[in-house]
Amino acid sequence: MTMQVGDQIPTADLFVQTARGPAVVSTIELFRNKRVALFGVPGAFTRTCSAKHLPGFVAQAEALQAKGIDEVMCVSVNDAMVMDAWGQQHGAEGKVRMLGDALLNFTRAAGLEVDMSAKGYGARCRRFSMVVDNGVISHMHLEDPGEFGETSAETLLEDL
Repeated sequence: MTMQVGDQIPTADLFVQTARGPAVVSTIELFRNKRVALFGVPGAFTRTCSAKHLPGFVAQAEALQAKGIDEVMCVSVNDAMVMDAWGQQHGAEGKVRMLGDALLNFTRAAGLEVDMSAKGYGARCRRFSMVVDNGVISHMHLEDPGEFGETSAETLLEDL
């Protein structure tokens, strides 16, 4: 079942790239005592994700922080190294924390898995955006596969 407003973020391990290589980070650590704008995409370096979704959150990171967001985070079913390289390509450093979910730990636990095998992608994360207050979802938007707009940074800004 897909998470909804009022739900606690599931406990799951995600991966971040560090100077020493990939490192595990728990959702408990990521969301504790913070107000986070979290968005998920089907894949790094994919068309809509690269042209619209990530660039929108990079561009609006300061505006989101001005509205009380402590950190902006992006999750995708890619490894930490790919997420880091994608973030670097889009100037995300210091604006959007890039989280790899190659094992679908978070995506499955959150009920956000979508089968994109017909396009050759396999299991992916459904496109979403949300505000998470100390681990609890306060705002949430979902897209149907192939769609974009409802989960944009601008939509989350309107929520705030």
